[in-house]
Amino acid sequence: MALLDIHHLIVHYGLALVLDNVNLEVRDLECVGVIGPNGAGKTTLLRSISGIKDWNGSIKFNDQNLKNMSARDIVKLGIVQAPEGRHLFPRLTLQENLSLGAFLLKDKGKISANFEYVMNLFPPLRERKAQLAGTLSGGEQQMTCIGRALMCSPKFLMLDEPSFGLAPLIKEAIADAVSDVQERGVTILLVEQDARMAFELSDRIYVIEDGTIAMNGNTSELSDNPKIKNSYLGID
Repeated sequence: MALLDIHHLIVHYGLALVLDNVNLEVRDLECVGVIGPNGAGKTTLLRSISGIKDWNGSIKFNDQNLKNMSARDIVKLGIVQAPEGRHLFPRLTLQENLSLGAFLLKDKGKISANFEYVMNLFPPLRERKAQLAGTLSGGEQQMTCIGRALMCSPKFLMLDEPSFGLAPLIKEAIADAVSDVQERGVTILLVEQDARMAFELSDRIYVIEDGTIAMNGNTSELSDNPKIKNSYLGID
């Protein structure tokens, strides 16, 4: 049974049709990757699941319909997004930004444990915790963005372009962190421009092109597809 089950999802921006009849599922404990060209609708998919974009169709999480639910109530279900562009508060410290991710938690012990997990997951952040977020490097900001999402103990983590604009060593650290989070029992939906990274981390892949699902399947199957090799993996 799917943890996240999407059927016939349709999303408009004004008169423009952005997602057209999208069907997608994510099973419990999977990491599912979503790849596709810029403007294909990948971020809109995540924004729809998060409740910050209106949509038509069906989105169910753990068999609960998300239609007309507020973004806050969706977070209460355990669905959390680390957005593209990070969206940190630049004049707050790294630690203050992380604390904002735990705003729904009441258990101080759990908050403290989550903070230590983030520090251990991303060791460079520990010595930067009192530093203003706006002065952090791009890699440190991305780590903070993911860490903030982890602070509220998500069941379902959505990552939007976590490797964008990062140096290879930082991308490797992010990839290792994603694997660690999945191993700890968090289900992941990964939108990634770097198709190689998506294939490395994901159990299954969906390809979105022009707002529709062009193909999907296990990573081992799709990685042998000539179109995938040529268009996304750079292999002739």
